[in-house]
Amino acid sequence: MDILAETKIKMNGAIEHLQHELKGLRTGRANPAIVESVLVEVYGSKMPLRDIASISTPEPRQLLISPFDANNVHAIAKGIEAANLNIQPAVDGNAVRIKIPEMDQSTRQEMVKVAKKKGEEAKVSIRNVRRDGNEAVKKQKAEGEIPEDVMKRSEKKVQELTDEFCKKADELTATKEQEITTL
Repeated sequence: MDILAETKIKMNGAIEHLQHELKGLRTGRANPAIVESVLVEVYGSKMPLRDIASISTPEPRQLLISPFDANNVHAIAKGIEAANLNIQPAVDGNAVRIKIPEMDQSTRQEMVKVAKKKGEEAKVSIRNVRRDGNEAVKKQKAEGEIPEDVMKRSEKKVQELTDEFCKKADELTATKEQEITTL
């Protein structure tokens, strides 16, 4: 496979991972992604919540979790409590309701810090992919597969990809920060 195409695919993977990570961060509104990956002990093993229940937002600050098997309702509540997300599940018949509490200023600032940290981690990952791409191009040059000018052009294109994907990571992080700080 072409080095540039491979580099782009890996950088895109870093951006997708960042999007997934940012989705799980708490904002002032209810978001099913907050609890989707919570592990719940059912049928003798731990399973992600999204695999054993449907998660909806009937109100802007409330999550409704409807288990596919009503017998799992208490296990789901227990799993959410154990996940330590600072939210209290309430069993309501065959469903679990979670009221998302209002975030105070210090919690918002903490969430912004976490978002920025995840954005930086994504950019570090993108830069590591850049390094690997440049090393692969230099290796091709050393083995005589490509001439010097092709190597320089490839390194320039790898840098352009790096700049583009770092900018995307910054934009995603800024959007999430805006979401967190909006009351």
